[in-house]
Amino acid sequence: MRRSSVFAAVWSSVAALSALLVLAPALTAGQAAPAAKASKLLTPAALTAKAPALFKAKFDTSKGIFVVEVHRDWAPLGADRFYNMVTNGFFSGVRFFHVIPNFMAQFGINGNPAVTAAWNKVDLKDDPPTKQSNQRGFVTYGTTGRPDSRGTQIFINYKDNSFLDPQGFIPFGQVVEGMDVVDMLNAEYGSAPQNAQGRISAEGNKFLLAQFPKLDFVKTATVVK
Repeated sequence: MRRSSVFAAVWSSVAALSALLVLAPALTAGQAAPAAKASKLLTPAALTAKAPALFKAKFDTSKGIFVVEVHRDWAPLGADRFYNMVTNGFFSGVRFFHVIPNFMAQFGINGNPAVTAAWNKVDLKDDPPTKQSNQRGFVTYGTTGRPDSRGTQIFINYKDNSFLDPQGFIPFGQVVEGMDVVDMLNAEYGSAPQNAQGRISAEGNKFLLAQFPKLDFVKTATVVK
């Protein structure tokens, strides 16, 4: 699917490394985002707020809280999209559907298939490379390796993954609080949800709750004032 795989190209090229190259709703584990938020999320092209030069986003998850500090100068386009996603409730209900110990934790497919379809139609152009690297705790968008193929999927590096740097994985932020929470995200399903991304996109949280009920999830994500 278009932009559905965070590591599609990277994943297949590192089979020797365990094939490593290539959400909780606002109130309860199966509930969708509030209607007002959902309606905004259906028109992502209209969400064009410019992110602050530096801001923090707090993620309240089923395992606890972690905080991402975003530097707009690292990746301006990626930071702006992330800022609009957070401020408009995109991450409420989002599952951490692909967690690989000693590699990364991946999330960013909305629980509402209509929202996913809307965002998949809005291109996120590539940011130019910076001196930032995919080190432990750094946060970046997934890419298929093709130009301008980033979407809404995001991953948090568990270790030094600098081999991703020349392949278009441009960090835009870093976990500055709660990395121990990120380390605890449930990894029992391995790559099984990742391999079912077509159904996740088409059916959303309904599919994930039925097939992978123990996935950890985001309760809320907010910009820290």
